[in-house]
Amino acid sequence: MYATSAEDFGHFPFFATTRAEAHIHNRQFDRPTLVIDADAIAARFRALRDGLGRAAIHYAVKANPAPEIIARLAAEGCRFDAASRAEIELCLSAGAAPSDISFGNTIKRARDIAFAHGAGLTLFAADAEEELDKLAAHAPGTEVYIRVLVGATEADWPLSRKFGCAPAKVEPLLARAARLGLRAVGLSFHVGSQTRRAAMWAPVLDEVAQVWHAARAAGHGLELLNIGGGFPAFYGEPVEAPGIYGAQVMGLIKDYFGRVPRVMAEPGRGMVAEAGAIAAEVMLVARKCDSDAYRWVYLDIGKFSGLAETMDEAIRYQFLTGREHEPSGPCILAGPSCDSADVLYEKRPVNLPLGLKAGDRIIIRNAGAYTASYASVGFNGFPPLDVVVI
Repeated sequence: MYATSAEDFGHFPFFATTRAEAHIHNRQFDRPTLVIDADAIAARFRALRDGLGRAAIHYAVKANPAPEIIARLAAEGCRFDAASRAEIELCLSAGAAPSDISFGNTIKRARDIAFAHGAGLTLFAADAEEELDKLAAHAPGTEVYIRVLVGATEADWPLSRKFGCAPAKVEPLLARAARLGLRAVGLSFHVGSQTRRAAMWAPVLDEVAQVWHAARAAGHGLELLNIGGGFPAFYGEPVEAPGIYGAQVMGLIKDYFGRVPRVMAEPGRGMVAEAGAIAAEVMLVARKCDSDAYRWVYLDIGKFSGLAETMDEAIRYQFLTGREHEPSGPCILAGPSCDSADVLYEKRPVNLPLGLKAGDRIIIRNAGAYTASYASVGFNGFPPLDVVVI
């Protein structure tokens, strides 16, 4: 990362702090565009690898599936967590070895399991009896890990309920997998996306460790612990450096689990978010009535064109406008579509310059994760988010 000054951003002074932001400043864009820095992603991977040590890093492809990113990470020696056949094919086409790809979605079509098995994948996730039956039928003898539902998360974006089984179901599922001829090698969990401090992992690790030790005591030869994602990015609140964060998490794993033969992690946001920035534009600034406490600022990008993670205002993006030297005040931020749900921040209004007006350019910072991957259709005729990899 570095700082570059520029003469103007529109008509006003502007300071870029990343290569992606500088790239946006020096160019014009006809539509909302994500610019992402592949070098920054590679550097982040190396920092996480240094911190996580012996843990195998499987990049969560869903965070940003740009082919250039997958190819760069494959060249760096990264492994991959894939959620679908399309993501598996993407990783294979980028040069990833089948043995370096895990099929981490617990909800899979039988024919996609068969495809993955035929392609050479050997590691699959499950959290239900029927999923184990499908794996036994279409990927016989393969390795499987059971995802555990956890409830102690302190993450900004909890990932509970939909994935994982209750702790009481883990041992029956491990036993069923063994009866079906599968290799029940371990457990997985997800501490929740954007877990800002490594210390926040402790309650979840304690919860999962109890399941782990009970399963081993019952005779299940667990050897793999998949700690999932949760590695944070900077959105205005302090986060620990990736190497320090990873080392602290591994220390906690040792405290709660003892010696685990195999550890794997699935960072997504923590790998790519800070490497990307979105070029956007103000479409309208208005008040609903003269006595309104807040302005409404409408952008040319919204929930349906890349900013889905503003749902429930969980992820709080930061913005550069080129008017940072001007007085600012709170506003309600919204997208452009004809859908009343397309409001980004209203519960906690955003502080933006009072001089903002239609036509002003705006940069959405640290937006490399879960933006382009959510912006796959042109809802209301607004184009999907364009992507430029530098």
